[in-house]
Amino acid sequence: MPPRAIEALLAEDAAAASQLLDARVSDGLIASEAGFFRLRLGQMTRDPSLQEWLIRAVVLRESRAAVGHAGFHGKPGTNGKQDPEAVELGYTIYDPYRGRGLATETAAALIDWASKEHGIRRFIVSIAPDNEPSLAIARKLGFVQTGEQWDDEDGLELVFELEA
Repeated sequence: MPPRAIEALLAEDAAAASQLLDARVSDGLIASEAGFFRLRLGQMTRDPSLQEWLIRAVVLRESRAAVGHAGFHGKPGTNGKQDPEAVELGYTIYDPYRGRGLATETAAALIDWASKEHGIRRFIVSIAPDNEPSLAIARKLGFVQTGEQWDDEDGLELVFELEA
């Protein structure tokens, strides 16, 4: 997502966001996540090279509806384990689009992109212990739990890794 699209989403300008993302963006799409989007926008503003890593719109092919977002926590090395060779990914699919395999497809696409474009071979996901849908996605993609960590925003998280 380019910074201008994030700015439009934060301004709740669905028409501008739709045009910039070549997607159908509903009003108030990110209202509950405005802080997260402001954080990512600030990171991109300070370091434009982060744009390709931080946040992407998840858009349905047929309807062009924006149904979520996904990306990495940053460039390789920006992860809970501080592993310089790994990237940590995250994804959000909005209701009512959950349960259709979109998060799994999205996570797999992120892994494929990072592998092909940047030669990344190690991937990390951090998941709340009670987030069964995300735990299922991690297992489905072959991630293995390697530990746990405390996140000041999200609390206890289980850490999973994948060697691609």
